[in-house]
Amino acid sequence: MRTMRKETIERYAAIGAILISIALAAFFAFFVWLSFPDGEGIDRTEAILSWISVGLLILAVIITHLIYARILFRDSRSKATA
Repeated sequence: MRTMRKETIERYAAIGAILISIALAAFFAFFVWLSFPDGEGIDRTEAILSWISVGLLILAVIITHLIYARILFRDSRSKATA
């Protein structure tokens, strides 16, 4: 059985973290579209409050993933050149 090098696994994990960040941003865009006030459901104030509250949580997760991806990319590059 062939084993993968640690640098390759780190690179794949970093790419996965970036893809998760993109997926979360797309989910937030869908959430904004879904909760956009149209006159029948929630009003504008409640929509904006929900966008801010959900957006801050998603932003925190995205930032965490991007920091983790940066660390993984840096480690995989430094080990590959050493």
